[in-house]
Amino acid sequence: MPRPGLPKLIATDLDGTLVRSDDTVSEFTHEVLDRVRAAGIPIVGATGRGPRLAELTRNDIRAADFLVMAGGGRVVDQSDPAGPLVLRDERLPGEVLAGIITDLEAQVGPLTVMVEALDIPDAPLWGDYDPTWRYPDRFERRARAECLQGEVIKAFARTADHDVDALLAAARQIVSPDRASITQAGLGFVEICPPGVDKATGLAVVAEALGVDRAEVLVFGDMPNDIPMFEWAGWGRVAVSNAHPSVRRLADEVTLRNDDDGVAVYLDRLLSR
Repeated sequence: MPRPGLPKLIATDLDGTLVRSDDTVSEFTHEVLDRVRAAGIPIVGATGRGPRLAELTRNDIRAADFLVMAGGGRVVDQSDPAGPLVLRDERLPGEVLAGIITDLEAQVGPLTVMVEALDIPDAPLWGDYDPTWRYPDRFERRARAECLQGEVIKAFARTADHDVDALLAAARQIVSPDRASITQAGLGFVEICPPGVDKATGLAVVAEALGVDRAEVLVFGDMPNDIPMFEWAGWGRVAVSNAHPSVRRLADEVTLRNDDDGVAVYLDRLLSR
């Protein structure tokens, strides 16, 4: 274990980390998370999923007191008796995204682009249909100009000519951080978010609300979009063994795969020692 005692806040990624390959979360995992919460440690679900998937997210991490969604752009306090309280809601203007896509395509070639613009339950993605998209989301094929008329929560982009990590590296060379935050979450697409939005800045909102120092935060993850919170959290950074190499390199420890309930096994051991 990286430190003695217990952390004061625990955050975990969902897909590929807490959620298994069959898109389920085991009862063992739910039971361990309930024990963590009963021990007085708040739990945060930190995910790239947008607010349109809030119900699915709550079902996957029922013990969560807070949700950091959309890669950090939407932060929700679920502990308020009056109902969920939105603590952060960041958007990217459509005209800014249009300029970013133009600059990217000038360097890497034509992109398939989907945008997440609506935050109502089960809202569709808009844009270019791509058969490689792994989830059966609602989708509406729309012209790019129509997709970019207003603000968006984030955008997804890919090109058949670039591996996603190569596209991510190229995009970060082309687009400065003050224009957008760009990452990838293992879906084969880079994700274009508002500037300053990542899981670390989202988690910092939660820590501030609770009065918890980042040195007391334990995090779990598997993909490059988890790297900011791995760099931010100070108590411990734990990768599942199926994690991207860049995440494993930053981890203090590596636990079992997501399919073997690696997060729950680690926490069960932590609570039992």
